[in-house]
Amino acid sequence: MTDSPQTVLVGTTKGAFLLTDGPGGWQASGPHCDGWRISHVVSDGKTIYAGGGAEWSGAGIYRSSDRGATWAFSKLTKGKMDDWAANDPDFAAMIGWTPETPPFGDSFGAIWSLHAAHGQVHAGTNPAQLLTSTDGGETWVQNDALANFADRDQWSPGAAGLCLHTIVTAPEDPSKLWLGISAAGVFASEDGGNSWERRNRLSNAEACEGHSHPAGPSNGETGHCVHNIARGPGDLLYQQNHHGVWRSNDGGRHWDDITEGLPSTFGFPIALDPEDAQTLWTFPLNGDMAGRFPPDAKPAVWCSKDGGETWSAQRKGLPDRAWFTVLRQAMASTPGHVAFGTNTGSVFLSRDGGTSWDEVARHLPTVLSVELAAL
Repeated sequence: MTDSPQTVLVGTTKGAFLLTDGPGGWQASGPHCDGWRISHVVSDGKTIYAGGGAEWSGAGIYRSSDRGATWAFSKLTKGKMDDWAANDPDFAAMIGWTPETPPFGDSFGAIWSLHAAHGQVHAGTNPAQLLTSTDGGETWVQNDALANFADRDQWSPGAAGLCLHTIVTAPEDPSKLWLGISAAGVFASEDGGNSWERRNRLSNAEACEGHSHPAGPSNGETGHCVHNIARGPGDLLYQQNHHGVWRSNDGGRHWDDITEGLPSTFGFPIALDPEDAQTLWTFPLNGDMAGRFPPDAKPAVWCSKDGGETWSAQRKGLPDRAWFTVLRQAMASTPGHVAFGTNTGSVFLSRDGGTSWDEVARHLPTVLSVELAAL
């Protein structure tokens, strides 16, 4: 058993929370970020970044270089609040509003995902755009190649919108990036984002028949409603899809279904052991229209230690019965540790690769994201 990570970063519907373990047990600080809806919180080891927003507030990104003691804020789009305040001086005075022109107008409503790598910070938005900062989050530019993708007008939004929810890079090669967009699919770039291609083709594409549901295999491709992506060394990728769990050995050019052995095809998160790319975790739910809670209300993290060939349930320390949901960014792993958060406000942590679990926080707002960080 290894020591617990210093900080668990949690994004919720009512701000960001930082969980730390000490002599008195786990403590939560927060809510940070002015109580905003925070979709994702990440760290590059020096700075914490928290992105979020909503139709009311507009989108923005907070950043802290002192472990959450203070935060700087970059507002990126305006929301309905700004329109109200601009036309109602009393309301503007009540909320302390001052006129400003956000750099992206009203072109998107929220930040959905963040990723820090190679001296850059990337952000995914809803509707789907990719933003990048090279100055530690102070300023941001939009990726024109994705914004002008050839068939963009044909992309179909998922139930939560056309959200760019996953950003993955290659540690050994900054020119390689992968994106997960619901419900447009997996996109890849091998030139640092100057160009993109969709990568959703099934390995057995010639045997596939058409399917009317955008989440299911259609025309030889995985369902475009990809929910999350995890990356191993080289070109090894995994994804939790609306319609199963999939593995690609060639950077997403072809995908193999590895769902067999799981209790359902539906779920949101997927996490990969950073020291063993054959070990991964997911949290199956009972289905899109069946309530989106654990099958038979028996929560379990399901683990594979052979790259998806076989799966086993990990339940020790979890409730015997529960009806919660684990959302797409609410599971994370570091060497020896796995953590996940629920829409009922609990955060569970394992220090032994999922064999056993401890509830390290409860009664938080709805948990949207979980990351593990050494700060």
